[in-house]
Amino acid sequence: MMKIEEVEAISYKNNEAKKVKENVVQDETITLTINNDISRSLSAIEDSLEEFAVGYMFNENMVDSMDAIKEIKIEGNQIYAEIDDTLLKTNETVLCSDSAGGWRSKIKTVKEVKSDFQVSVHELIDRIEELKDNAEIWQATGGTHVAGIVYNDQFVVKEDVSRHVAVDKVIGYGLLHDFDLSNSYVIYSGRMPADMVIKMTRVGVPILASNAAPANSGYNIAKKGNVTLVGFLRGERCNVYNNQNRVIFD
Repeated sequence: MMKIEEVEAISYKNNEAKKVKENVVQDETITLTINNDISRSLSAIEDSLEEFAVGYMFNENMVDSMDAIKEIKIEGNQIYAEIDDTLLKTNETVLCSDSAGGWRSKIKTVKEVKSDFQVSVHELIDRIEELKDNAEIWQATGGTHVAGIVYNDQFVVKEDVSRHVAVDKVIGYGLLHDFDLSNSYVIYSGRMPADMVIKMTRVGVPILASNAAPANSGYNIAKKGNVTLVGFLRGERCNVYNNQNRVIFD
């Protein structure tokens, strides 16, 4: 069931104003509580919350193994995660997932992605179109970001009002379903700043592709972490930044 609500609005077009019904996305305040201690609240779509929790904890460098996660319970908009205390990695940036404010303090934990994975530019062009085709809430409301993860012939798409949460959800899905993330790539709608590229280095994803542009901070992190960025992926064009050998142009 799509998280959509119909509301009243006035539409102005071609010098004419009229009352209309418009769809808006339904977001909720989602709270993730870890070991009854660490708590994080954010605005998100109440969907794929287990995937979000897993992706968030990996991407925030709280855990680096699925073995660390003992249990995740979902109760409405509340997520409760139990982590093995001996495997829980705490750091000062744990509360910064949905903003760029904490990325500078995360640079020291960026690890180099080691992967020989390659993908055809033609596949990337096809996937960005599939991404839009599968973005049902975005098509109905224009109010979401959409992210996808590709592994072999599997292409999983998630949407959210937050681009960070959308990416956390697809990475969490891959981790929960035993994807080899070193042979996968993430494709999404949005810019590629440092905080988004850092997510790739956390879990070893070698390629991040987008219809938008990289930021200087994202490019520098990609160089440090050996992540390939594919930007301006629109129509029959794209730009490839860093370790371009991962994209096959023939």
